[in-house]
Amino acid sequence: MRRVCLALPTNRACPTTITALAREALYAVEHFDVEVHLLVLDSCDPAVYAKHAEALRARPEHPRIVAHHLNEVQQRDFLERAAGNTDTAKPRLLLDLMLPQRLSYGACTNRAFLVALALGCSSVHRRDSDSHYQTAPDSGAVFPVHHELASLGRRAADAAKDVSRTDLAAEHAGRRVAMVGSSFVGEPSVDISEMAHADPEAYYDVVSLWAPMHWPAERKRELVAESFLGAGQEVFERDSSTLTLVDPMRVDMCNIAFHDVHARVPLPPATDTIGSDYFLIHLVHSAGLPGVLHNRNIVNYYTAERRTDAGFVAYQTRFVKFLLSMHYFNFLYDRLAEAGPALLDGHGEVRGALVAGFARQSMGLDQDENRERLARVDSAYRRLGGRYADFADRLLPLRESLLEEAREDIGDFAVLTEAWGDLVHAARRTPVHAAAAGDREAGR
Repeated sequence: MRRVCLALPTNRACPTTITALAREALYAVEHFDVEVHLLVLDSCDPAVYAKHAEALRARPEHPRIVAHHLNEVQQRDFLERAAGNTDTAKPRLLLDLMLPQRLSYGACTNRAFLVALALGCSSVHRRDSDSHYQTAPDSGAVFPVHHELASLGRRAADAAKDVSRTDLAAEHAGRRVAMVGSSFVGEPSVDISEMAHADPEAYYDVVSLWAPMHWPAERKRELVAESFLGAGQEVFERDSSTLTLVDPMRVDMCNIAFHDVHARVPLPPATDTIGSDYFLIHLVHSAGLPGVLHNRNIVNYYTAERRTDAGFVAYQTRFVKFLLSMHYFNFLYDRLAEAGPALLDGHGEVRGALVAGFARQSMGLDQDENRERLARVDSAYRRLGGRYADFADRLLPLRESLLEEAREDIGDFAVLTEAWGDLVHAARRTPVHAAAAGDREAGR
Protein backbone atom coordinates (compact mmCIF):
# COMPACT_ATOMS: atom_id res chain seq x y z
CA MET A 1 0.00 0.00 0.00
CA ARG A 2 1.27 3.43 -0.93
CA ARG A 3 1.97 6.00 1.75
CA VAL A 4 1.34 9.56 0.65
CA CYS A 5 1.76 12.89 2.43
CA LEU A 6 -0.95 15.55 2.27
CA ALA A 7 0.96 18.58 3.52
CA LEU A 8 0.00 22.03 4.76
CA PRO A 9 2.72 24.47 5.89
CA THR A 10 1.20 27.44 7.72
CA ASN A 11 2.17 30.55 9.66
CA ARG A 12 -1.38 31.87 10.03
CA ALA A 13 -4.62 30.80 11.71
CA CYS A 14 -6.45 28.37 9.42
CA PRO A 15 -8.52 25.82 11.38
CA THR A 16 -11.18 25.80 8.64
CA THR A 17 -8.55 24.92 6.04
CA ILE A 18 -7.23 22.11 8.24
CA THR A 19 -10.76 20.73 8.61
CA ALA A 20 -11.16 20.77 4.83
CA LEU A 21 -7.75 19.15 4.38
CA ALA A 22 -8.81 16.32 6.66
CA ARG A 23 -11.86 15.78 4.46
CA GLU A 24 -9.56 15.54 1.44
CA ALA A 25 -7.53 12.92 3.29
CA LEU A 26 -10.72 10.97 3.97
CA TYR A 27 -11.67 11.20 0.29
CA ALA A 28 -8.26 9.80 -0.62
CA VAL A 29 -8.48 6.71 1.57
CA GLU A 30 -12.08 6.05 0.58
CA HIS A 31 -11.29 6.11 -3.14
CA PHE A 32 -7.69 4.81 -3.32
CA ASP A 33 -5.62 2.08 -1.71
CA VAL A 34 -3.36 4.49 0.17
CA GLU A 35 -2.32 5.44 3.67
CA VAL A 36 -2.46 9.22 4.05
CA HIS A 37 -0.09 11.03 6.38
CA LEU A 38 -1.79 14.33 7.08
CA LEU A 39 1.03 16.76 7.84
CA VAL A 40 0.59 20.25 9.28
CA LEU A 41 3.85 22.17 9.72
CA ASP A 42 2.80 24.92 12.08
CA SER A 43 4.79 28.12 12.66
CA CYS A 44 2.00 29.87 14.57
CA ASP A 45 1.97 31.03 18.18
CA PRO A 46 0.77 28.62 20.89
CA ALA A 47 -2.82 29.94 20.95
CA VAL A 48 -3.28 29.45 17.21
CA TYR A 49 -1.44 26.13 17.34
CA ALA A 50 -4.00 24.96 19.91
CA LYS A 51 -6.88 25.84 17.57
CA HIS A 52 -5.19 23.89 14.80
CA ALA A 53 -4.69 20.92 17.11
CA GLU A 54 -8.38 21.02 17.99
CA ALA A 55 -9.31 20.98 14.31
CA LEU A 56 -7.08 17.95 13.75
CA ARG A 57 -8.57 16.11 16.74
CA ALA A 58 -12.04 16.67 15.31
CA ARG A 59 -11.14 15.11 11.96
CA PRO A 60 -12.96 11.98 10.76
CA GLU A 61 -11.31 8.89 12.20
CA HIS A 62 -9.93 6.34 9.75
CA PRO A 63 -7.28 3.66 10.28
CA ARG A 64 -5.42 4.76 7.14
CA ILE A 65 -5.16 8.44 8.07
CA VAL A 66 -2.28 9.41 10.36
CA ALA A 67 -2.02 13.03 11.49
CA HIS A 68 1.25 14.81 12.29
CA HIS A 69 1.10 18.33 13.74
CA LEU A 70 4.58 19.77 14.22
CA ASN A 71 5.38 23.15 15.70
CA GLU A 72 8.71 24.80 14.92
CA VAL A 73 10.41 23.30 17.99
CA GLN A 74 9.45 19.81 16.83
CA GLN A 75 10.44 20.60 13.24
CA ARG A 76 13.82 21.85 14.40
CA ASP A 77 14.34 18.74 16.54
CA PHE A 78 13.70 16.49 13.54
CA LEU A 79 15.94 18.56 11.27
CA GLU A 80 18.78 18.62 13.80
CA ARG A 81 18.67 14.84 14.10
CA ALA A 82 18.48 14.41 10.31
CA ALA A 83 21.33 16.86 9.64
CA GLY A 84 23.35 15.11 12.34
CA ASN A 85 22.99 11.88 10.38
CA THR A 86 24.60 13.38 7.28
CA ASP A 87 28.28 13.46 6.36
CA THR A 88 28.31 17.23 6.10
CA ALA A 89 30.84 19.20 8.09
CA LYS A 90 28.29 22.00 8.50
CA PRO A 91 25.03 20.57 9.88
CA ARG A 92 24.20 23.97 11.40
CA LEU A 93 24.26 25.55 7.94
CA LEU A 94 21.81 22.94 6.63
CA LEU A 95 19.55 23.60 9.59
CA ASP A 96 19.60 27.35 8.92
CA LEU A 97 18.68 26.76 5.28
CA MET A 98 15.86 24.40 6.22
CA LEU A 99 14.41 26.51 9.04
CA PRO A 100 15.55 30.12 8.61
CA GLN A 101 14.50 32.81 11.06
CA ARG A 102 12.73 34.74 8.31
CA LEU A 103 9.77 33.61 6.21
CA SER A 104 10.68 31.26 3.36
CA TYR A 105 8.14 29.62 1.04
CA GLY A 106 10.74 27.24 -0.32
CA ALA A 107 12.13 26.22 3.08
CA CYS A 108 8.73 25.38 4.57
CA THR A 109 7.98 23.10 1.62
CA ASN A 110 11.44 21.54 1.81
CA ARG A 111 10.66 20.63 5.42
CA ALA A 112 7.47 18.95 4.22
CA PHE A 113 9.52 17.02 1.65
CA LEU A 114 11.96 15.70 4.27
CA VAL A 115 9.28 14.81 6.81
CA ALA A 116 7.31 12.99 4.11
CA LEU A 117 10.41 11.01 3.14
CA ALA A 118 11.06 10.17 6.80
CA LEU A 119 7.50 8.85 7.01
CA GLY A 120 8.08 6.61 4.01
CA CYS A 121 5.73 8.53 1.71
CA SER A 122 6.20 8.16 -2.03
CA SER A 123 4.63 11.52 -2.87
CA VAL A 124 3.92 14.95 -1.39
CA HIS A 125 0.61 16.73 -2.05
CA ARG A 126 0.89 20.39 -1.07
CA ARG A 127 -1.88 22.83 -0.15
CA ASP A 128 -1.91 26.42 1.17
CA SER A 129 -3.52 27.90 4.26
CA ASP A 130 -5.05 30.86 2.37
CA SER A 131 -7.14 28.75 0.01
CA HIS A 132 -10.13 26.43 0.04
CA TYR A 133 -11.79 23.90 -2.26
CA GLN A 134 -14.40 24.49 -4.93
CA THR A 135 -17.70 22.66 -4.62
CA ALA A 136 -19.69 20.93 -7.31
CA PRO A 137 -23.49 20.84 -7.10
CA ASP A 138 -23.70 17.06 -7.36
CA SER A 139 -20.54 15.92 -5.57
CA GLY A 140 -19.57 18.39 -2.84
CA ALA A 141 -15.96 19.52 -2.46
CA VAL A 142 -13.71 19.13 -5.49
CA PHE A 143 -10.51 17.55 -4.20
CA PRO A 144 -7.33 17.68 -6.36
CA VAL A 145 -6.05 14.48 -4.73
CA HIS A 146 -8.47 12.62 -7.02
CA HIS A 147 -6.25 13.25 -10.06
CA GLU A 148 -3.01 13.20 -8.11
CA LEU A 149 -3.46 9.66 -6.81
CA ALA A 150 -4.82 8.40 -10.13
CA SER A 151 -1.60 9.19 -12.00
CA LEU A 152 1.33 10.18 -9.81
CA GLY A 153 4.28 7.79 -9.91
CA ARG A 154 2.83 5.60 -12.66
CA ARG A 155 4.46 5.06 -16.04
CA ALA A 156 3.00 7.61 -18.40
CA ALA A 157 1.91 4.84 -20.78
CA ASP A 158 -0.12 3.26 -17.97
CA ALA A 159 -1.51 6.54 -16.66
CA ALA A 160 -2.78 7.47 -20.12
CA LYS A 161 -5.95 5.40 -19.75
CA ASP A 162 -7.08 7.38 -16.69
CA VAL A 163 -6.86 10.90 -18.13
CA SER A 164 -9.14 12.77 -20.51
CA ARG A 165 -6.48 13.21 -23.17
CA THR A 166 -2.78 12.70 -23.85
CA ASP A 167 -0.43 15.24 -25.36
CA LEU A 168 2.89 13.51 -24.81
CA ALA A 169 5.57 12.36 -27.24
CA ALA A 170 6.22 8.63 -27.39
CA GLU A 171 9.75 9.13 -26.07
CA HIS A 172 8.30 10.14 -22.67
CA ALA A 173 5.83 7.26 -22.36
CA GLY A 174 8.18 5.05 -20.35
CA ARG A 175 8.91 7.69 -17.71
CA ARG A 176 6.93 8.00 -14.51
CA VAL A 177 4.51 10.83 -13.86
CA ALA A 178 6.52 13.20 -11.66
CA MET A 179 3.99 15.95 -11.07
CA VAL A 180 0.22 16.40 -11.04
CA GLY A 181 -1.18 19.86 -10.62
CA SER A 182 -3.75 22.50 -11.36
CA SER A 183 -4.19 26.17 -10.66
CA PHE A 184 -6.48 28.41 -8.64
CA VAL A 185 -9.51 30.62 -9.10
CA GLY A 186 -10.46 33.72 -7.14
CA GLU A 187 -8.01 36.41 -6.10
CA PRO A 188 -4.73 36.71 -8.08
CA SER A 189 -1.83 34.80 -6.55
CA VAL A 190 0.14 38.01 -6.07
CA ASP A 191 -1.59 40.80 -4.19
CA ILE A 192 -1.01 43.68 -6.61
CA SER A 193 -4.44 44.05 -8.21
CA GLU A 194 -4.84 47.43 -6.46
CA MET A 195 -1.90 48.62 -8.54
CA ALA A 196 -3.55 47.38 -11.76
CA HIS A 197 -6.74 49.32 -11.04
CA ALA A 198 -4.92 52.50 -10.02
CA ASP A 199 -2.50 52.71 -12.96
CA PRO A 200 -2.41 49.95 -15.63
CA GLU A 201 0.83 51.24 -17.11
CA ALA A 202 2.59 51.31 -13.75
CA TYR A 203 1.30 47.76 -13.23
CA TYR A 204 2.77 46.73 -16.58
CA ASP A 205 6.08 48.45 -15.82
CA VAL A 206 6.41 46.53 -12.55
CA VAL A 207 5.03 43.10 -13.48
CA SER A 208 7.01 42.97 -16.72
CA LEU A 209 10.18 43.08 -14.62
CA TRP A 210 9.91 39.38 -13.88
CA ALA A 211 10.58 38.70 -17.56
CA PRO A 212 14.11 38.67 -18.97
CA MET A 213 15.13 42.24 -19.79
CA HIS A 214 15.92 41.38 -23.42
CA TRP A 215 12.40 40.21 -24.25
CA PRO A 216 10.53 42.39 -26.77
CA ALA A 217 7.69 44.57 -25.47
CA GLU A 218 4.95 42.45 -27.06
CA ARG A 219 6.16 39.28 -25.40
CA LYS A 220 6.32 41.08 -22.07
CA ARG A 221 2.75 42.35 -22.51
CA GLU A 222 1.58 38.80 -23.16
CA LEU A 223 3.31 37.65 -19.98
CA VAL A 224 1.82 40.47 -17.91
CA ALA A 225 -1.66 39.73 -19.28
CA GLU A 226 -1.60 36.18 -17.89
CA SER A 227 0.60 36.66 -14.83
CA PHE A 228 -0.71 35.68 -11.39
CA LEU A 229 -4.32 35.13 -12.57
CA GLY A 230 -4.43 31.33 -12.49
CA ALA A 231 -7.64 30.04 -14.04
CA GLY A 232 -9.39 33.35 -13.42
CA GLN A 233 -12.98 32.80 -12.33
CA GLU A 234 -13.45 29.43 -14.06
CA VAL A 235 -16.12 27.35 -12.32
CA PHE A 236 -15.69 23.58 -12.03
CA GLU A 237 -18.29 21.65 -14.00
CA ARG A 238 -16.73 18.31 -14.89
CA ASP A 239 -13.32 16.67 -14.70
CA SER A 240 -10.75 17.27 -17.40
CA SER A 241 -7.14 16.07 -17.30
CA THR A 242 -4.25 16.01 -19.73
CA LEU A 243 -1.13 13.83 -19.62
CA THR A 244 1.57 16.15 -20.92
CA LEU A 245 4.72 18.10 -20.19
CA VAL A 246 2.98 20.59 -17.93
CA ASP A 247 3.38 24.27 -18.76
CA PRO A 248 4.67 25.95 -15.55
CA MET A 249 2.28 28.85 -16.13
CA ARG A 250 -0.73 26.55 -15.77
CA VAL A 251 -0.16 25.25 -12.22
CA ASP A 252 0.28 26.71 -8.77
CA MET A 253 2.04 25.53 -5.61
CA CYS A 254 -1.23 25.59 -3.64
CA ASN A 255 -2.44 22.75 -5.87
CA ILE A 256 0.48 20.44 -6.65
CA ALA A 257 1.84 16.97 -5.99
CA PHE A 258 5.32 15.56 -6.67
CA HIS A 259 6.71 12.06 -7.01
CA ASP A 260 10.48 11.44 -6.63
CA VAL A 261 11.71 14.75 -8.09
CA HIS A 262 11.49 16.36 -4.63
CA ALA A 263 13.92 13.72 -3.37
CA ARG A 264 16.49 14.82 -5.99
CA VAL A 265 16.39 18.62 -5.85
CA PRO A 266 15.03 20.94 -3.12
CA LEU A 267 13.26 24.24 -3.57
CA PRO A 268 15.28 27.45 -3.23
CA PRO A 269 15.26 28.46 0.46
CA ALA A 270 15.20 32.20 -0.30
CA THR A 271 13.79 34.32 2.52
CA ASP A 272 11.08 36.97 2.21
CA THR A 273 10.70 36.19 -1.49
CA ILE A 274 7.41 35.16 -3.08
CA GLY A 275 7.65 32.64 -5.93
CA SER A 276 10.75 30.97 -4.49
CA ASP A 277 8.88 27.66 -4.25
CA TYR A 278 8.10 27.23 -7.97
CA PHE A 279 11.45 25.91 -9.17
CA LEU A 280 10.54 22.21 -9.36
CA ILE A 281 7.63 22.95 -11.68
CA HIS A 282 10.09 24.37 -14.21
CA LEU A 283 12.58 21.56 -13.62
CA VAL A 284 9.98 18.85 -14.29
CA HIS A 285 9.01 20.52 -17.56
CA SER A 286 12.55 21.07 -18.82
CA ALA A 287 13.66 17.54 -17.94
CA GLY A 288 10.83 16.07 -20.00
CA LEU A 289 9.21 14.37 -17.03
CA PRO A 290 5.53 13.55 -17.61
CA GLY A 291 2.88 15.36 -15.64
CA VAL A 292 -0.87 15.64 -15.49
CA LEU A 293 -2.66 18.97 -15.72
CA HIS A 294 -6.23 18.87 -14.39
CA ASN A 295 -9.02 21.36 -13.71
CA ARG A 296 -9.78 20.84 -10.01
CA ASN A 297 -8.70 24.40 -9.27
CA ILE A 298 -8.40 25.59 -5.68
CA VAL A 299 -9.95 28.89 -4.53
CA ASN A 300 -7.37 31.52 -3.51
CA TYR A 301 -8.21 34.36 -1.15
CA TYR A 302 -6.36 37.10 0.72
CA THR A 303 -6.08 37.27 4.48
CA ALA A 304 -6.87 40.49 6.35
CA GLU A 305 -3.24 40.86 7.48
CA ARG A 306 -2.17 41.88 3.98
CA ARG A 307 -4.46 44.92 4.16
CA THR A 308 -2.67 46.38 7.19
CA ASP A 309 0.16 48.89 6.78
CA ALA A 310 2.70 46.40 8.14
CA GLY A 311 1.29 43.63 5.94
CA PHE A 312 1.52 45.87 2.87
CA VAL A 313 5.19 46.69 3.50
CA ALA A 314 6.09 43.04 4.19
CA TYR A 315 4.32 41.81 1.07
CA GLN A 316 5.71 44.49 -1.23
CA THR A 317 9.22 43.69 0.03
CA ARG A 318 8.69 40.01 -0.83
CA PHE A 319 7.39 41.03 -4.25
CA VAL A 320 10.40 43.22 -5.00
CA LYS A 321 12.73 40.42 -3.90
CA PHE A 322 10.86 38.13 -6.27
CA LEU A 323 11.57 40.53 -9.15
CA LEU A 324 15.27 40.58 -8.22
CA SER A 325 15.38 36.78 -7.91
CA MET A 326 14.15 36.44 -11.50
CA HIS A 327 17.48 37.78 -12.76
CA TYR A 328 18.96 34.51 -11.52
CA PHE A 329 16.01 32.21 -12.13
CA ASN A 330 15.62 33.33 -15.74
CA PHE A 331 19.25 32.30 -16.23
CA LEU A 332 18.57 28.97 -14.51
CA TYR A 333 15.44 28.31 -16.54
CA ASP A 334 17.38 28.94 -19.75
CA ARG A 335 20.08 26.49 -18.66
CA LEU A 336 17.45 23.88 -17.74
CA ALA A 337 15.77 24.27 -21.13
CA GLU A 338 19.09 23.93 -22.93
CA ALA A 339 20.02 20.82 -20.95
CA GLY A 340 16.66 19.13 -21.51
CA PRO A 341 16.99 15.33 -21.24
CA ALA A 342 20.58 15.71 -20.02
CA LEU A 343 19.04 16.72 -16.69
CA LEU A 344 18.19 13.04 -16.18
CA ASP A 345 20.60 10.23 -15.40
CA GLY A 346 20.45 6.70 -16.80
CA HIS A 347 17.67 5.80 -14.36
CA GLY A 348 15.50 8.74 -15.41
CA GLU A 349 16.19 10.63 -12.19
CA VAL A 350 17.07 14.32 -12.03
CA ARG A 351 20.78 15.05 -11.67
CA GLY A 352 20.90 17.40 -8.71
CA ALA A 353 24.59 18.17 -9.17
CA LEU A 354 23.89 19.62 -12.61
CA VAL A 355 21.19 21.89 -11.19
CA ALA A 356 23.51 23.03 -8.39
CA GLY A 357 26.16 23.84 -10.97
CA PHE A 358 23.76 26.06 -12.90
CA ALA A 359 22.87 27.88 -9.68
CA ARG A 360 26.55 28.53 -8.95
CA GLN A 361 27.08 29.83 -12.48
CA SER A 362 24.22 32.30 -12.03
CA MET A 363 25.95 33.88 -9.03
CA GLY A 364 28.42 35.46 -11.42
CA LEU A 365 25.76 37.49 -13.23
CA ASP A 366 26.26 41.23 -13.34
CA GLN A 367 24.08 43.19 -10.91
CA ASP A 368 23.32 46.03 -13.35
CA GLU A 369 20.12 44.37 -14.59
CA ASN A 370 18.79 44.21 -11.05
CA ARG A 371 19.78 47.81 -10.40
CA GLU A 372 17.63 48.67 -13.42
CA ARG A 373 14.76 46.68 -11.92
CA LEU A 374 14.98 48.64 -8.68
CA ALA A 375 15.06 51.93 -10.57
CA ARG A 376 11.95 51.01 -12.54
CA VAL A 377 10.12 49.86 -9.41
CA ASP A 378 11.00 53.18 -7.76
CA SER A 379 9.67 55.17 -10.73
CA ALA A 380 6.43 53.20 -10.98
CA TYR A 381 5.71 53.30 -7.24
CA ARG A 382 6.28 57.05 -7.08
CA ARG A 383 3.80 57.51 -9.94
CA LEU A 384 1.28 55.45 -7.97
CA GLY A 385 1.77 57.72 -4.97
CA GLY A 386 0.36 57.22 -1.49
CA ARG A 387 1.67 54.20 0.38
CA TYR A 388 3.47 53.00 -2.76
CA ALA A 389 5.56 56.18 -2.78
CA ASP A 390 6.16 55.75 0.94
CA PHE A 391 7.34 52.21 0.28
CA ALA A 392 9.70 53.51 -2.43
CA ASP A 393 11.24 55.79 0.19
CA ARG A 394 11.71 52.83 2.54
CA LEU A 395 13.36 50.85 -0.24
CA LEU A 396 16.01 53.42 -1.13
CA PRO A 397 18.49 52.69 1.70
CA LEU A 398 17.94 48.93 1.26
CA ARG A 399 18.88 48.68 -2.39
CA GLU A 400 22.42 47.35 -2.08
CA SER A 401 21.51 44.91 0.67
CA LEU A 402 18.57 43.58 -1.39
CA LEU A 403 20.84 43.10 -4.40
CA GLU A 404 23.28 41.11 -2.31
CA GLU A 405 20.54 39.09 -0.63
CA ALA A 406 19.16 38.03 -4.02
CA ARG A 407 22.61 36.81 -5.07
CA GLU A 408 23.24 35.06 -1.76
CA ASP A 409 19.85 33.33 -1.96
CA ILE A 410 20.95 31.59 -5.14
CA GLY A 411 24.20 30.60 -3.46
CA ASP A 412 22.20 29.08 -0.60
CA PHE A 413 20.16 27.14 -3.14
CA ALA A 414 23.35 25.73 -4.65
CA VAL A 415 24.64 24.70 -1.21
CA LEU A 416 21.38 23.01 -0.26
CA THR A 417 21.07 21.24 -3.62
CA GLU A 418 24.61 19.86 -3.29
CA ALA A 419 23.76 18.48 0.15
CA TRP A 420 20.21 17.39 -0.66
CA GLY A 421 20.94 13.78 -1.59
CA ASP A 422 22.78 13.22 1.67
CA LEU A 423 20.08 15.00 3.65
CA VAL A 424 17.32 12.97 2.00
CA HIS A 425 19.17 9.74 2.75
CA ALA A 426 19.56 10.81 6.38
CA ALA A 427 15.90 11.85 6.67
CA ARG A 428 14.77 8.42 5.52
CA ARG A 429 16.66 6.97 8.51
CA THR A 430 15.47 9.55 11.03
CA PRO A 431 12.23 9.18 13.02
CA VAL A 432 10.05 12.27 12.74
CA HIS A 433 9.07 12.25 16.39
CA ALA A 434 11.67 12.46 19.14
CA ALA A 435 9.90 9.78 21.22
CA ALA A 436 10.27 7.31 18.38
CA ALA A 437 13.95 8.17 18.12
CA GLY A 438 14.34 7.51 21.86
CA ASP A 439 12.54 4.18 21.57
CA ARG A 440 14.86 3.18 18.77
CA GLU A 441 17.93 4.05 20.83
CA ALA A 442 16.58 2.15 23.84
CA GLY A 443 16.08 -0.95 21.71
CA ARG A 444 19.69 -1.13 20.62
